[in-house]
Amino acid sequence: MRRCVWGSTVVLALFATLVPTGSAHAAPGARAEPLPLERLFDNTAVSHDARPGEADFDGSGGSLSAQDLSAAGWTPGRTLTVQGARLTWPKRQPGRPDNVLADGQNVRVRGRGDALAFLVAGTGGLGAGGTGTVSYADGTRTSYSLTAPDWRTGPLATKAVALPHINTPSGQLAERARLYVVTVPLAPGRAVASVRLPRAAGLHVFAVAVRAAARGWTGSWSAATGGYPAVGPWSDRTLRLVVHTSAGGPRVRLRFDNTFAAAPVRIGSATVAVQEAGAAAREKPVAVSFRGAKGVEIPAGAQAYSDPLGFEVPADTNLLVSFHLPGTVPAAPVHRLAQQRSYVSGPGDHTADGSAAPYGTVLTSWPLLTGVDVGGGPGSVVLLGDSITDGDKSTVDANRRWPNVLATRLLNQSVVPRYGVLNQGISGNRVVSDRYPGDGVSTDTAGVSALQRLDRDVLAQTSVRTVVVFEGVNDVRWGTTAEQVLAGLRWIADRGHARGLRMLAATILPCEGEARCTAAVDAERVKVNQWIRSGAAGFDGVLDFDAVVRDPGRPSRMLPAYDSGDHLHPGDAGLAALAESVDLRGLVR
Repeated sequence: MRRCVWGSTVVLALFATLVPTGSAHAAPGARAEPLPLERLFDNTAVSHDARPGEADFDGSGGSLSAQDLSAAGWTPGRTLTVQGARLTWPKRQPGRPDNVLADGQNVRVRGRGDALAFLVAGTGGLGAGGTGTVSYADGTRTSYSLTAPDWRTGPLATKAVALPHINTPSGQLAERARLYVVTVPLAPGRAVASVRLPRAAGLHVFAVAVRAAARGWTGSWSAATGGYPAVGPWSDRTLRLVVHTSAGGPRVRLRFDNTFAAAPVRIGSATVAVQEAGAAAREKPVAVSFRGAKGVEIPAGAQAYSDPLGFEVPADTNLLVSFHLPGTVPAAPVHRLAQQRSYVSGPGDHTADGSAAPYGTVLTSWPLLTGVDVGGGPGSVVLLGDSITDGDKSTVDANRRWPNVLATRLLNQSVVPRYGVLNQGISGNRVVSDRYPGDGVSTDTAGVSALQRLDRDVLAQTSVRTVVVFEGVNDVRWGTTAEQVLAGLRWIADRGHARGLRMLAATILPCEGEARCTAAVDAERVKVNQWIRSGAAGFDGVLDFDAVVRDPGRPSRMLPAYDSGDHLHPGDAGLAALAESVDLRGLVR
């Protein structure tokens, strides 16, 4: 199996192969009638802990624990949303066939969307993959490549869920079993009729679905999950998070992610309001629902969207998103560097309380909440970055991150669409190596690499049209070569292009004076920038942020007027200069 090696990170061919391998063409003659996937199940992956011999997932007697799956919230017949796709865990009891060994089966799949999502795992020690075909209702077909990482050795950074045990006939092993959701692009606008699976030894498919496009929605705010640290613990507490919109609209929906988790989390109720000041709402908070219910349980690794709510969301405004956690939450998926004060209440459900009185504790991170979408609008620009995009060293509570300034510029013009701006920066993040390993409770919240989080944090974001990639300084500061960074950037550009996105790259800022920014590091930074400017990285355009903030008399350092003082991060003036330098016409695909 092919591997692409960048620095200390080994990126399995899962990522390199999820691109279209053929264009649409007329379908040939008669083919086997497609059947629902569950009618094709021919392998048993799940066993009861007391009867491990009833399943043989890998051909050697190994299997998944039904009890572990249940503890993670992955119960038979349950529909889980992962990366924006709704996938149903097989409605089969332990010891019954529950997945398909991919061997060219023709599967009935219906729907229109931007991607096919597969719930998969490989067996055999390495990833398993091959090429399949999508057939559309209009008689055309496209081919796709699909690779599933191995259930025992695949990367934890990209797994949908990891289970703590593996069942075997000779006893239970304390070894993590992994399941993955992998997406492949679809022909835009065409209705899918069926999917032919690859012929690939060891490729197991549990579910497949079309990920519906987010028609009628624009992403207005987002935050990327950087880790799974200990919190609180919170028990019977209400969190009131303050988030700043970019685009506005007449409807709203919220997205909560239980990324990296090992257990479900329950949200008892949730509301939205416009902020008056601090934790106080301008008007009484309005309740949201989840498929008609007041609250929702989110399985490990899954996400939940609230139902559409008629609520006028102002552009460029702070919202209060409040949610009650009725159970005990000792750890949670978190975006650590909010640069914004949020709040935690005393005991009880205070989601409907418009006053600040119950909210006595300040919170400086954004747990669980990952997105606010608004009705209508032209779509979104996603900014994939590190601490500079995250807003490190910008003024707290002032929304002076460069993505905020860019969003205001878009709102105040009429030359290009007034896109929403989604900030997917994570402080400390790198292009090609993971800071957080992607599993377990960790004190490091700098995230998995841009390569590993691209599907979740970019491709699955609401109505994404254009992507700006602004990373690399942390890579070169910690010894990654320019060649390795460039390889990672090329891969990101290719993946975005396969989804029909406009892909832009920003050059890396100078940082002389910061402890790790040696002359050797600067030489690598300059190489990366030269390749970006030359087009070697494969992007559609360049934002030359290096040229905006560097000192002309000493190009290896930032102009003092733009330097926050640590020589690595621009201050408010420097961040504004970055945003003001963007040619808005270049954002349009």
